[in-house]
Amino acid sequence: MVTVEVDAADVERRLSEGKLSCPGCGGRLVGWGHARARSVRDGSGLLRVRPRRTRCSGCERTHVLLPVSCLLRRADTVEVIGAALAARAAGAGHRLIAQELGRARETVRGWLRRFAGRVEVVRVFFTKVMVRLEVDPVVPGPAGSVWADALTAIAGAWSAMSSRFRGGVDLLPVWRSVCAVTSGLLLSPSWPPVAINTN
Repeated sequence: MVTVEVDAADVERRLSEGKLSCPGCGGRLVGWGHARARSVRDGSGLLRVRPRRTRCSGCERTHVLLPVSCLLRRADTVEVIGAALAARAAGAGHRLIAQELGRARETVRGWLRRFAGRVEVVRVFFTKVMVRLEVDPVVPGPAGSVWADALTAIAGAWSAMSSRFRGGVDLLPVWRSVCAVTSGLLLSPSWPPVAINTN
C-alpha cells in the first residue's frame, strides 16, 4: 500500500507520468484498475473513495494507492480518529468523545483500545522521526501521561517536518502527516512492522 494525496486527478496524472514508485524495489508504478469503492465519514458527512490499484513494472507487485485522509480499514477519516485520540490524551472518556464526534461508543472505544496497545511504540516512533528530521532536536519531556507523551511526540515530528520541508511542498495537516508517515497503518494490526530474524 502507498499513501497518496487526496486529489484523484493529480494521483492519476502522476501515475501516467511515471512519478510514483514502488516502495519495495523503486520500480515505476502503472495503473492496474481500482480497489473496491467505499464511503468514509469525515466531520461533515460521507466521502466516496475508490482507491487506485497499481502494479510495479519492476517486481510486478500490486499496490493500492490509499488517500492520505484514510487509514487502512477504517470507516472514518484520519482527522476524525485523530480528534478522538487527542481528546483521550486530554483526559476525555470514550462515551464523551463518541458523543462529541457523533460516532458509536463501540467504534470510538475500538480506536482508543487499539491505540492504547501501542501508545509507547507510537511515542518512540514519532520521536525518532523528529530526531531524524530536526537539525538540533529538542526531545520533549514527560507530558503528564503516556497518551499525552505520544501526542506530544506526534506534534514534535510534525513540527520537524514543517521546518524541514518548508517551501518545497505544501505541508499536510498533522493527522494526514501521521497517516502518510505510517502508510495508513496507524491502527492496523501490522503496524509497526516487526523485524523477523530468519537466521
